[in-house]
Amino acid sequence: MSEQGCFHCGLTISKDEEINFDEKKFCCKGCKTVYEIFSVHNLTSYYDFEKAPGATPQDIHGKYDFLENEAILSKLLEFQEGNTAIVSLSIPHIHCSSCIWILENLNRMQPGISNSQVNFPDKKVRITFNSELVSLKTIVYLLSSIGYEPYISLENYETGKNNVDRSLTYKLGVAFFCFGNIMLLSFPEYFEIKEFWLDNYKPFFRVLILILSLPSFLYSASGYYVSAYKSIRAGMLNIDIPIALGIIVMFIRSTFDIVMDYGSGFFDSLTGLVFFMLLGKMFQIKTYSFLSFERDFKSYFPIAVTRIDADGSEESVPVYDIVEGNRLIIRNQELIPVDGILISEKAEIDYSFVTGEAIPITKKSGDKVFAGGKQIGKVIEMEVLHSVSQSYLTQLWSNEIFQKKVLQQHKTITDTISRYFTPLLLLIAFAGFGYWIAIDANIAFNVFTAVLIVACPCALALTAPFTFGNILRILGKQKFYLKNALVIEQLAKVDTIVFDKTGTITTSKKANIKYDGKPISEENNALIKNVLRASNHPLCRMLYDFLPENKKTKIDDFCEITGKGIQASVANKTVRIGSAVFLDAPVSEETQAGKTSLHIEIDGIYYGRFTFQNQYREGLEKLFLALSKKYQIKVLSGDNDGERANLEVILPENTELVFNQKPEQKLEFIKQLQEKGQNVMMVGDGLNDAGALVQSNIGVSISENVNVFSPACDAILDASEFARLGYFLKLSKKSILIIKMSFALSLLYNIVGLSFAVTGNLLPLVAAIIMPLSTITIVGFVTFTTNYFSARNLR
Repeated sequence: MSEQGCFHCGLTISKDEEINFDEKKFCCKGCKTVYEIFSVHNLTSYYDFEKAPGATPQDIHGKYDFLENEAILSKLLEFQEGNTAIVSLSIPHIHCSSCIWILENLNRMQPGISNSQVNFPDKKVRITFNSELVSLKTIVYLLSSIGYEPYISLENYETGKNNVDRSLTYKLGVAFFCFGNIMLLSFPEYFEIKEFWLDNYKPFFRVLILILSLPSFLYSASGYYVSAYKSIRAGMLNIDIPIALGIIVMFIRSTFDIVMDYGSGFFDSLTGLVFFMLLGKMFQIKTYSFLSFERDFKSYFPIAVTRIDADGSEESVPVYDIVEGNRLIIRNQELIPVDGILISEKAEIDYSFVTGEAIPITKKSGDKVFAGGKQIGKVIEMEVLHSVSQSYLTQLWSNEIFQKKVLQQHKTITDTISRYFTPLLLLIAFAGFGYWIAIDANIAFNVFTAVLIVACPCALALTAPFTFGNILRILGKQKFYLKNALVIEQLAKVDTIVFDKTGTITTSKKANIKYDGKPISEENNALIKNVLRASNHPLCRMLYDFLPENKKTKIDDFCEITGKGIQASVANKTVRIGSAVFLDAPVSEETQAGKTSLHIEIDGIYYGRFTFQNQYREGLEKLFLALSKKYQIKVLSGDNDGERANLEVILPENTELVFNQKPEQKLEFIKQLQEKGQNVMMVGDGLNDAGALVQSNIGVSISENVNVFSPACDAILDASEFARLGYFLKLSKKSILIIKMSFALSLLYNIVGLSFAVTGNLLPLVAAIIMPLSTITIVGFVTFTTNYFSARNLR
C-alpha cells in the first residue's frame, strides 16, 4: 500500500486515511482545517519556508475556560492599560522559520491583534492586542487551532519560577552508568586473559554488555536521532546527522560482531562516545547560562531615579535600589522604571515604548501606572508597587520599534561554514571507509566513525557567540552597556564619531553660572526652581542645582519644547525659561558674544539671563587626541558658538565644530555623512539627540544621574567612564580579531583530527573524548584572550 507524507505536518498517511483537498493530501481533518484557515487569510506562504512544518491541532474544548477569570488574567497579562494588553505565551512547538513567520502574522487572522513578536530561543511569542476586540481566551484558542497550543502554568506566573528541563541531566546519568559498567565488564576482553571461568561465560558477558548499551543507544542518544531526522525532513544537513549516523553504525557493527561471535564489538566506545558528547553539550549549556546570568542580573542600565526620603529631601538612587513603598519623582520625558500608584493629581503617560502607540493616556491620583511609560509634562510623584524588573527594561530596550537593520557578518560566516561542512564531512567519512574496507574491516569502521565524530564543528559554531557574549559581559562590568552582541561588531566598523556638546562632552555636575538682569525676588526664584524641577535638560538641571532650596509648589501646566525652552503655570503665574529666540529676549553684548544662557520671563516681563561657563569632562582633551588619530571627529551643538574659542584650544585641529543645530538638523547631518559612505557613531545625552542616535550606525547615550532612558540608542555609557570611550572602541576591534583567531584554531583542530582519523590512527572513543575538549579549548581560548585584551592598556 503506497504511503506519503501529510502536506501540513509531514506524518506518513496511508491511502485509506488520506484526505484530499485543494490538490493536497492530509492525514486528518485537523491538518486540513489548519490549511483552510491559512488559505482563507492568504497565509499559505507558511509552507514555502519549510516543508511540512505544522503540527496536528489537539482537541482543547473547555481546557482554557479559566482565562475568562479576571483575577487570573491580571496575573497572566504583562501589561494592561485601557484597551491595550500585552501577553507573553510559551509555545513549545516553535522550531523553524515557518513558525516564526506565521506567529508574527497573527494580526492577519484575528482582528484586535496589533502585533506579535517571536523570541525563538525561549520559544515564546509576545502579543499586543485590543482587549475590547479580542480576548486572551480567543487568542489561545486561535493558536491551538493552528497547531501552536501555548503552555500556560499559573504556578509559573504566580511564583516567577520556570520548570527546569532536566532531561539532559537524566540522559547524561544513564550514559555514564552504561559507560562505566560496560568498561568494567570489558576489562577481560582488553587484556585477553585466558581463564576457564571467563572463557566459558564470555558469551553471557557480551550479551550483558549489549543489553547495558541499549539505554544509552535508545534513550541518551535519542536527541541526536530526532535532530537528524528533523534536519533531513526539512531538506537541510546539520551537524547531528554525521553524529547520529556514527552512533548507529557503531551499534549495528557491534551487535553483528557479538551475534556472529567475531568479538565484543565497540559498545564501550559507543557508550563512551554518547557520554562525552552529552558532557560537552552540558558544558555549553552551563556556559551559556552563566553568560545569560551576567547579562540579566548585572548589566543594569546606568540610570538613576529621584527618590523622596522620609524627611522630604530628594536623592538620586540607582534603579535597582528601588523597593516597594518608595516614593519617586518622575520628570518630563523620564521613563517610569517600575509599576506604581500615582500620587500626584494628574499625569499624562506615553506608553509608546511598550505598545508602539504614541497617544498619551491621562491618569488620575490613585491610578496604577506601569513600568515603561514615559511621563509627559509637569513633574509627578508616585509610590512603588514592585521593585525594578531588569528583564523588563531589557525587553523595552530591545523592542522591535527601535531595532536597526545591521549585517550579521560573523553569524553568516558561521552558518556558511556549517552548511558546507556537514556534506564535506560525510564525503570524507565514506571515502575513508571505502579505502579501508578492502584492507581491514575493523579499521574501516573505526575510520568511518572517528571521522564523523572528531570533525564536529560545534567549536566552530560557538566561536562568535562566546566571543561576543564574553565581551558584552566585560563591557557591562565596566559600565558600557550594549543592547546586544551585534553592537560590538558595528562598533568595530566605525570610522567617524559625532559628539553632542551640552550634556555629552560637558558635564552637568559642574558649571560657573552668572546672573545678569533685574533682581529676582525670593518668591520668583522659588517659581523658577519649581519649573526647572520638572525638566531633564542638562542646563535646566545645572540651574536647578545652582538655585537655593525653596518650598515646593504645585505646577498647574508644563510644556517643554525641544531645543527651545519651557513654559509653565505656577501659582497663577506664567513662567517661561529658554533661549533668547524662544522668549524674544533683547540681544545683549553677552548674547552677541555667544555665551550659553537661559533667559527668564515671568508673566510677560523679561527679567534677565543665567549665563553658563561650561565645564568639560575630565580627560576630554586626551580622549579626542587619541581618537583623532584613527577617526574623524565632529562636535554638534544646539547652543550658539560662544564656546568655539574654548573648544578650539582643547580639541585637535582637525575637529569639525558645528553650532546652532536643532534636533532635526543633527539627524540630517548624520544622514549626509552616511551618504558619503562613512560609518557613523553618534554620542549624545539621549534627550535632544534621539533622532540622531537612531539615524547613526551606532548610537551611544551618555547617562549621568538622571532617569532618562532612550531605547533609540544602541549603547548606554556611564558618564564616569566617558574618558575610556577609545578603550571600548579598541576592545570591540580586538573582539573581531579574537573571532578570526578562534576560527583558525578550530579549523586547524579539525584538519589535524581528520588527518589522524582517515589514516586509522584515531579510535572512536578517543575522538569522542577529544570532541568536547575542542569546545572547552575554544571557550577557554576566547575567555583568556578577551580577558587579556580587556586588561591591557591597548595603546
